Amino acid sequence: MGHLVNPDRDYRRLQQKLDCTVTGAPDSPALMRILRLLFSPEDAQLASQVPGQLSTLDQIARRTGISPEHLEPRLDAMAQRGLLIDLARDGQRWFALAPVVIGFFEFTFMRARDDLPMAELARLFDEYMGDRFARSVFDGGVGLGRSLVREETLPEDDPTEILDWERASRLIQSATALGVSMCACRHKALHLGKACEKPMEACLSLNFAAESLVRNGMARPLTVAQAMEVLQQSKEAGLAQTGDNVQRKPAYICNCCGCCCGMIEGIKTYNLQGAIATSNWIAAIGADACRGCGRCVKACPVDAIELVEDDSGAKPVRRAVVDQEICLGCGVCVTSCKFGAIAMHGRARRVFTPETVFDRVVAMAIERGKLAEMLFERPERLSHRALARLAVLLERSPPARAALAIRPLRSAFLKAAVAAARKTAGPIGRVLE
Repeated sequence: MGHLVNPDRDYRRLQQKLDCTVTGAPDSPALMRILRLLFSPEDAQLASQVPGQLSTLDQIARRTGISPEHLEPRLDAMAQRGLLIDLARDGQRWFALAPVVIGFFEFTFMRARDDLPMAELARLFDEYMGDRFARSVFDGGVGLGRSLVREETLPEDDPTEILDWERASRLIQSATALGVSMCACRHKALHLGKACEKPMEACLSLNFAAESLVRNGMARPLTVAQAMEVLQQSKEAGLAQTGDNVQRKPAYICNCCGCCCGMIEGIKTYNLQGAIATSNWIAAIGADACRGCGRCVKACPVDAIELVEDDSGAKPVRRAVVDQEICLGCGVCVTSCKFGAIAMHGRARRVFTPETVFDRVVAMAIERGKLAEMLFERPERLSHRALARLAVLLERSPPARAALAIRPLRSAFLKAAVAAARKTAGPIGRVLE
């Protein structure tokens, strides 16, 4: 009953637990108010004890001291409200604390809700997701999302190969489950009176994520044909496709606008170019074919195109120019051009894309110095406490960090850490790979 004596302590512990996730949760009065609106004092006390890594019901029961038969309905209720992640396979249940993103922010706004003060939450999330939080989430070389090039914009004579995991169509066609939800970013903007007119139901979930979201009422199930229709309608609306930054079993494909998307805001407002990993293509505009109409300027979701005066000829003319440092390689500009002046070309160097969710999370944890917290968050185990201390020393000592900048050493360290993450995950790891 400690939460009744000192409820502030449980909310503070929950915030600190969330801040240990790879995307972080910096302390803020706005965040503390969000937590109080989403989590009851009892929920906050329980959530602060749920690992950030998927754990079985029995594992959480042992940690919390609550019997499985009393614990499961509480975890179920929290998962249905979007506060926990839960997966099911072969009669077994796994739960994990949902991070802020991609997590309970999206789960809150992926559907219409009448059980929460949505306008107040929208205002609080908008206040919280400023510079400090954006840098916690996006300031790194490995991002949560990656741009998916529009396959129809790629020239047939370009030798650059497009792989299956780079095709939005193939990700949909090969998924084991599919769902669609409201775009959390546009839904939040709607409650702020700032939403655009782009399609609201446009967030596609795939594979294990679709199974979980559909089961908890946060997505409606789709067939492959229906998901392909959502994709096509989103393209026709000028939305850019952003996929989960993994090669295998991606969890989502977002259809993003340049005005509401949180990841794109990280690029445009806070100059965090790693907020979305680029595709392996880049836009190029032919000066002779460009008419300077400006359609591509309006279409580009990250403002990577501008019109400039070209006075090299007999009279000055306006031409569109691409900033290659910003271009996502999404191909939206190509489909907006009525004169065929824009083409996609392969980048000189292929972009790194993590193979699985384990590879992505571990790479992000190494960048942010959070590997120890991610792998060894079970303090009741002596071996984990010792390994955690060692990992902290390795991550934070200047010689170790310098060594990790050397590609072969970093690669070996990454492989070892990924293997440890897979081992920690246990049987559920097969669902994620």
